[in-house]
Amino acid sequence: MNRFLWLLLTGMLISACQDGQRSLEDRARRIHEAVLTVDTHIDWPSHQFRNPKFDPGKRHEPGQIASGQWDLVRMKEGGLDAVFMSIFTRQGPRTEEGHRRAKAHAEKLIEITKTMVQRYPDLAELALSPDDAYRIEKAGKRAIFMGMENGYPIGTDIRNVQYFYDQGIRYITLTHSSNNELGDSSTDKKQEWGGLSPLGEQVVREMNRLGIMVDISHVHDETFWDVIKITKAPVIASHSSARALCDHPRNMNDDMLRAVKENGGVVQLCLLSRYIKKMPQDSAYLAARRKLRPKFMAFFQGTMTPEERAAFEAEYKKLRELAPRATLQDAVDHIDHMVQVMGIDHIGIGSDFDGGGGLKGIDDVLDMPNLTRELVKRGYSEEDIRKIWGGNLMRVFREVQAVAERLQAAEAASAE
Repeated sequence: MNRFLWLLLTGMLISACQDGQRSLEDRARRIHEAVLTVDTHIDWPSHQFRNPKFDPGKRHEPGQIASGQWDLVRMKEGGLDAVFMSIFTRQGPRTEEGHRRAKAHAEKLIEITKTMVQRYPDLAELALSPDDAYRIEKAGKRAIFMGMENGYPIGTDIRNVQYFYDQGIRYITLTHSSNNELGDSSTDKKQEWGGLSPLGEQVVREMNRLGIMVDISHVHDETFWDVIKITKAPVIASHSSARALCDHPRNMNDDMLRAVKENGGVVQLCLLSRYIKKMPQDSAYLAARRKLRPKFMAFFQGTMTPEERAAFEAEYKKLRELAPRATLQDAVDHIDHMVQVMGIDHIGIGSDFDGGGGLKGIDDVLDMPNLTRELVKRGYSEEDIRKIWGGNLMRVFREVQAVAERLQAAEAASAE
């Protein structure tokens, strides 16, 4: 082959590859704009609580600690249509005073979320149902749901389930990192209840009656199996991954995944590195993190000088670059695995942004189109992607509401 012909063929091959890449990009962009995209777990309310000067209606430069991973402008730019804001309460003392403080903190985060929506009515609306999500999407605004992470604020009073439903809570994660009055956590040092507590069983039934989705992320395996036995409605895992690919008690094994399929529920993939892939621990990163940790409080309390704040931001950026993190491709491997185990109808997305989530390739709501692009690259159809991005979750949400309507109708009939 002479040099001219070789150059001609090489040029044609490069051109064909570029055309193929453009075609993939165009298809991914079209699909991402067409489907309802839902993220079931973003911890912005806690970020706002720590950083009250943050303005969620303005665009913040990504990659900076004060910017977080979400604001309404970046949400729109990233083509994310709906989000469940996490009303998160860290587990504390299981006393009357502890439960009172937990409830008050949850109320504060709910207030923060509602105030944000009221402040920016042209950008977002509070959502309470699947119909709301689709209506708000058509209006060109962002749908803001609320889910409670950790049932700790319920305390020992079953009436609090109704109270938080009335406040707009549409899922409750039964536990967090430690056991509580509802049941055992996946990451507590010891089991206390052997699964759900007696109160936890009542809470699951009450959530079914009201139409609150039961969230089994963070719960112990035995708690999960108790929920599956008791619930009359499909469950969700608002932010969990596959244990077969990353052996962590927060993740779900294949038997649990199959049980969610049989239940009709959905597992929302968590984009948090340590739940996606076990990464080697880098000594330079660990040393830099230890050095920086004492400065976080001063940063969020606003006690730093402008010079100290700028230096801290620079150190934080370097720390992020050093961090050994899983990739977007690693995360989509979890989707591939869950499709093999459960089928396409039981998978969704729960990023855990502003709560530890973020991977190489998807570290901010701006990066959400990258996930769609990777799914297209792997051969997922538009209908598959529609289900993963929100269709499956909305189906479960509707079924949970339908179960509640039936239970309430039966309750009313029996009272006559």
